[in-house]
Amino acid sequence: MADECFRHPRLAAVYDALDADRGDLDAYLGMAAEFGARSVLDIGCGTGVFALLLAGRGLDVVGVDPAAASLDVARAKPGAARVRWIEGDAAALPPLGADLATMTANVAQAITGPRAWRATLRGAHRALRPGGHLVFETRDPARRTWEQWDREHTHRVVEVPGSGAVESWCRVLDVSGPLVTFRWTYVFAADGEELTSDSTLRFRQRAEVEADLAGEGFELREVRGAPDREGRELVFVARRP
Repeated sequence: MADECFRHPRLAAVYDALDADRGDLDAYLGMAAEFGARSVLDIGCGTGVFALLLAGRGLDVVGVDPAAASLDVARAKPGAARVRWIEGDAAALPPLGADLATMTANVAQAITGPRAWRATLRGAHRALRPGGHLVFETRDPARRTWEQWDREHTHRVVEVPGSGAVESWCRVLDVSGPLVTFRWTYVFAADGEELTSDSTLRFRQRAEVEADLAGEGFELREVRGAPDREGRELVFVARRP
């Protein structure tokens, strides 16, 4: 099930404004060109930012996400008709013959259960054509980035067009092995409504990810750093043989 920040209509409507810097997507756009992709599966497409960037470049794009409210936002954007939007998860996708499958931002880490994670990799494998690539990122657990997920480091107020000022901050609720659970709080100045969204991310070790990819039939081609977060992210590039 998607987190509240993606499936609550009011939170989904302001998500893009609260996460406006998407420079992290530049590397993925570059890899789509590098691999000569003409068709892309965007797993965990959310409000459609990356899918629409791809479609704007003339690529055939399928965006899949379990959060209906986020997909509603995506479908309302200019150019949305050029993308095939699917409510659900990658585990249930049919063969698509895609050249590239992606999981940007926190998508891979948000799939916390081992069975669900392997099912997602299996679904991506099935959706790709032979020779197609899977690319995704995961935060390096050695950097312990969650230690700065507190009000001091995350508090801000953003003026959102059509919604007014939205105050938000994060705090960690629990750290249990590779699982980190945290809560975002949102306060809407327009009417004082306070909403919260709890999330859990799995911080996988590199060896664990490599083993999971091999177990689902992928050939690991490379592990890169994220250009916008050098030394903090591992970007896996795998290929369906």
